[in-house]
Parts: sequence; C-alpha cells; structure tokens
Amino acid sequence: MSEINQVLEKDKLPELGLVCITTSDAVRFRTVTRKRLLQLAETEQEKVLRELYADNLKRLDKAIDFCCANNIKLYRMTSALFPFADTDLGEAVLHSMAEELRNTGDRAISLNIRLVLHPDQFVVLSSDKPDVVANSIKILATHALILDMLQQPRDPYALMNIHGGKGSRASQLTSVIRDLPESIRSRLTFENDEYAYSSSEILEVCLDTAVPMVFDAHHHVIHEHLESYDDPSVAEMLAAARTTWSVPELQLVHISNGKEFFADPRHSDLITEMPECYYQAPWIEVEAKFKELAIEKLRAEWLTRNIPECSKIA
Repeated sequence: MSEINQVLEKDKLPELGLVCITTSDAVRFRTVTRKRLLQLAETEQEKVLRELYADNLKRLDKAIDFCCANNIKLYRMTSALFPFADTDLGEAVLHSMAEELRNTGDRAISLNIRLVLHPDQFVVLSSDKPDVVANSIKILATHALILDMLQQPRDPYALMNIHGGKGSRASQLTSVIRDLPESIRSRLTFENDEYAYSSSEILEVCLDTAVPMVFDAHHHVIHEHLESYDDPSVAEMLAAARTTWSVPELQLVHISNGKEFFADPRHSDLITEMPECYYQAPWIEVEAKFKELAIEKLRAEWLTRNIPECSKIA
C-alpha cells in the first residue's frame, strides 16, 4: 500500500472531490472523433494525437493548479484524457511523452492531490460476451498504464472505479477479477448502482475478491426505493463498505441528488441533501452538474456544521 496520505487525522472532515471539469472554463479538455481520425493518413493521425495529448496534459496540469488553489484534494480525471490511447498508435504517442507525464504526476503527489479515474460505461467485466470482457480489460489496462506513467501508486489511493455491469453474473465478475493483471487489480474498486447491483450485492463481490467498494448513497436509495438519506441502511452500508478498504482512511464515496425529485437518477445542479453519516466518509466525490459551485455550497452549508453524534460510525 502506498505511503501517500495513508494516515489521516482521526476527526478530520471529509475531503470533497472535483469530477472531471469545472462549471467555468477553468478545467476543460479536448477530444477527437473516431471518424475524423480515421479519415487521416497514419502520419497525420500521429500528429493529431501528439498535439491533442500534449494539450490535454497541459490542461490536466491546470486542473491540478485549480484544485490546489481551491484546496481540493481529490480530482477525478476524465476517462477521455487521451483518446485512442488503447490503440498501438495512441500507446506509442503516450510512451513518447513519458517525461511530461511523470512531471505532471509528480506535481499532483507533491501537492497532495489524489488522482482517480472512473472508466466509461463500456467497461463490463461481467458481460456474457468474451469480446466485451476482453475489450473492457484492454481499456482498464490503458488507464492503468496512464496512472503508472503519472507515477501514481498501484493501490486504491489512485483507484479505477467501475460498476458491476451485467446483473446476476456475480460469479463471472469474481472470476474475471481474480485473473486481472496486478496493475489493474491493485487499483480496482466497485460501485453499487441503481439497477443491476445493489449495495449488498456489490459488497459481496468486493468481500470475495478483496476489491474496495465505493458506496454511492444516491444509487442506494434509488435501488432500495428509499425516501431519505437518513434511512438506517445508508449508514449501515457506508460502514460495511469501509470494511472492504485495507486502509479505511482511503475510503471514497459518491454523492449526488436527483434533478427533479429525490430518486431521480439524473444529477442535480447542486447538492442540497446529504446523508448525516457522510461526515464519517474520508473522501467524497461530488457528482453535481455545477461542479466546483456544488463543492463551495457544501463547504459553506454542510461541511462546517457541528457534526451530529448520531452520524459517527462505530
């Protein structure tokens, strides 16, 4: 396990994490479509990717600067940071930028900013189609390579978080996890979702495979048809998820609110409702559309309130 931020102060308030971009133009990234790239000759493809990767790496540096300036200690990088990096050409371009990637990663470490990833929905390790599983592992391997090149540790400090995928296939999921390369498995975490894998179901997978669980309170209330984050099962699942982390101080959770009603799976602009038990979550990714504004609001209205005694996890 990495020595980075392993031990946090016992009564430290949660760190609120920024997800990918900002509401303002401070943190934005570029991309290129597959159609446009494939229309070019291979030498032109390499040029486009080289320029794009270099630009996005500079933008990642700006994201790190933004987090530092705003005292944000966790940043979720976009899974599209380096488009087509899972191709031979993209990987070759990445390796040509080894020094630049190392410098950026070293800056994040020196500034105590935790970098994490949430690969896209195409990563489905529980699929009944072997080609989908193979492609999912390839995508994860590419993300693991990027984290390696950014000098990030091979442990859940620099996690890669995914969902369980196709429901009712926990045994398949468990089997695939056990055969994953160390660069992937050492960083992998699983998150409960609204429909396929409940909190208790993904918890079982995590306990069986020694993979940490990222608890999402909003997904939990949707799946269980609950009317409030104060339902006792929210605190119970937060505590249960913590047991899957070999270093509990690294536990990460997600928070979002429904856009138009409590159980709306669409994310709201800001966060107006929080589980009281989340005062005991060391790291919280804030999944709201207004990004840094949502973090500011939580800091002003929730984070600095007196912590209720009933919210503490034994």
